[in-house]
Amino acid sequence: MVLNKDTAKKTAELLLQINAIKLEPENPFTWASGWKSPIYCDNRVLLSYPDIRNYVREEMARQVEILYGKPDVIAGVATGAIGVGVLVAEALGLPFIYVRPEPKSHGRQNQIEGYLEANQNVVVIEDLISTGKSSLNAVKALKEQQANVKGMIAIFTYGFPVATTNFEKEHVALHTLSDYDHLIEQASETNYIKESQLQTLLQWKSNPQQWK
Repeated sequence: MVLNKDTAKKTAELLLQINAIKLEPENPFTWASGWKSPIYCDNRVLLSYPDIRNYVREEMARQVEILYGKPDVIAGVATGAIGVGVLVAEALGLPFIYVRPEPKSHGRQNQIEGYLEANQNVVVIEDLISTGKSSLNAVKALKEQQANVKGMIAIFTYGFPVATTNFEKEHVALHTLSDYDHLIEQASETNYIKESQLQTLLQWKSNPQQWK
């Protein structure tokens, strides 16, 4: 769920500006899942642009406090959200930890890196939501360590119904700075895409698994 429409459109504009999000309906990308897609999103690119990463840092930190109050710890989901998670933790003056997809196979075999006490309030930071499975895997790991997960904030979501279902099933609150609908609205209003491309992008959103 997007908290603020203006923030959603501004975030989309900035991500398009630096090619963190690419829209190429005529030359679709192939995701790791095998899906064909007219959009590709790599929000790690924003870390290379100080003004934009500062904007994202401040907006995410502001929304953390508005939505969840000030937690005890900020957790980033590895690897994509480690950078932005550190930025948010720094803005709020809070400790930072990050969660691996699975425990290390050596050493202390940690899945959670950093110091976390039982019953601490944690807000999870993510860069991108597709189905939500990897994000919710991080939440599960935190809860297994007796963390009180207040919710999650991500930079962007494709807005797939399966993600909504997955988060609701696990009773995890999710908010994002921007989403696919606001991205397409912004791209259309600024003539980043043509009318013919708009129809293709809308068609993909309605049935991404079967597109192309």
